[in-house]
Amino acid sequence: MRVPTSSNPKFSTQPTAQGLYDPADEHDACGVAFVATLTGVPSHDIVVKGLTALRNLDHRGAVGAEPDTGDGAGILMQVPDRFLRAVARDEIGVELPSAGTYAAGMAFLPVDEKEAAAARLRIEALAIEEGLSLLGWREVPVNPGILGSMARGAMPSFAIAFVAPSEGDASGLALDRMAFCLRKRAERETGVYFPSLSCRTLIYKGMLTTEQLETFFPDLSDERVESALAIVHSRFSTNTFPSWPLAHPFRFVAHNGEINTARGNRNWMRAREATLASDVIPGDLQRLYPICDPLGSDTASLDEVLELLHLGGRSLPHAVMMMIPEAWENDTEMDPARRAFYEFHSSIMEAWDGPACVSFSDGNQIGAVLDRNGLRPGRYLVTQDGLVVLASEAGVLDIDPSTITRKGRLEPGKMFLLDLTEHRIIEDHEIKNDLAAEHPYDEWLYSGLVRFDDLPDLEHIVHTHSSVTRRQQVFGYTEEELRLLIAPMARSGAEAIGSMGTDTPIAAISDRPRSLFEYFSQLFAQVTNPPLDAIREEIVTSLAGTIGPEENLLSPSP
Repeated sequence: MRVPTSSNPKFSTQPTAQGLYDPADEHDACGVAFVATLTGVPSHDIVVKGLTALRNLDHRGAVGAEPDTGDGAGILMQVPDRFLRAVARDEIGVELPSAGTYAAGMAFLPVDEKEAAAARLRIEALAIEEGLSLLGWREVPVNPGILGSMARGAMPSFAIAFVAPSEGDASGLALDRMAFCLRKRAERETGVYFPSLSCRTLIYKGMLTTEQLETFFPDLSDERVESALAIVHSRFSTNTFPSWPLAHPFRFVAHNGEINTARGNRNWMRAREATLASDVIPGDLQRLYPICDPLGSDTASLDEVLELLHLGGRSLPHAVMMMIPEAWENDTEMDPARRAFYEFHSSIMEAWDGPACVSFSDGNQIGAVLDRNGLRPGRYLVTQDGLVVLASEAGVLDIDPSTITRKGRLEPGKMFLLDLTEHRIIEDHEIKNDLAAEHPYDEWLYSGLVRFDDLPDLEHIVHTHSSVTRRQQVFGYTEEELRLLIAPMARSGAEAIGSMGTDTPIAAISDRPRSLFEYFSQLFAQVTNPPLDAIREEIVTSLAGTIGPEENLLSPSP
């Protein structure tokens, strides 16, 4: 059973498609920051610093006509085991197993009590089918009185679900794979949205302003809520309507910018589902499709595919590099092994392109990557005591300059990564060199790739004038097109110079026969970045691509 999609999703103020308005045409741009400590020791102080950084990103977020209805705000942190263990015992009488052997996640449930109860029962049954035991539900205390009428009208009810393996001793990543299957099925079959369901991370978010997040969720003020990292996000929904589920962070990422290629990326992912198979994600993957929720935002889809690649066996930095590669095509000084890595992956996964600063975390590693053009800012600093702050601008925390040992900006296509288990910053070149050496990508690439330049030339056939005329008539060319478009291109090898605007009726409503390609129109993405000049910015632009049969995306091989 799969829940039918609707143009008006739950917990959202977005209207249905009507007239010339289509919710599929929405875009967004926001502010993002993360705070972490290289000591890896969880503390409430990191959560406080994260919330402070979020409040200082208030100008990056947005509100509508109501100043107390925000576009969205949220925080991602490590699972606060001490806090969850205490509230599970004291509030619902559940003794949680050891840290890392249970998963916890907030659920956005229906407000109607009967609907919520039915959804919980169905999720408990799904958990059993997925080899999990649902230990209990904890009602999350909230303060809805601070919300505007729009946010309150779309607000769900909130509960944290605790699950653990019903048999065996799955923990860590293995447990997260089981929880992933449960979460996907629950969202598809019950309509309940889980901001997160993991043994590594927990997310609090909603249709809130940056000031409202901590007040709305009193849990965040509890001293027992401890983490060694925090990702925060202030949402600016350009031309969109806010939504509780579409607030950031998502399960792995928070994002400042736009993925301009999102529609093509989603279509490719949908096509690849037929070839997907995994030895590590349990069960038949068909029950989890579609991977990309058709009602999700560009960032939601980015997160869903990143999640699949990571849980399917790749490290989180590897998956991020596949989806957001640096400009490698025209970089003559790039290491050949790294170039082979990018070229190989470009043949199995197209870039998710657009102006973007993407922060990401799996609870053990936390980092950020910048788009290949560098059209979104990312600035970082490191202090003497191991505090690391990265944000879409400087100054999100008041740090004594004398304590700063390193600071800088994230460069185009570069990655900034912290490993809290190794207690160090892993430099961009180390990440990429290690991943490039993981497999013989150059051998895999050149044993299976055929370049057009290597193909023999075809014999050029000169058609007679009558043959050419007949073909032009068959394909619907007009005298105007031949004179104003085709002839200038034939003479100069360049497009004819024209002007903006046309009074020609669109093909669908024209009373004259039109050529097939005129029934298609170019899709323009909303971009808040300057237009690119493919000549002056040759290093970051490429028209190259690969065609051929698709292999299993989750099994890297020749």
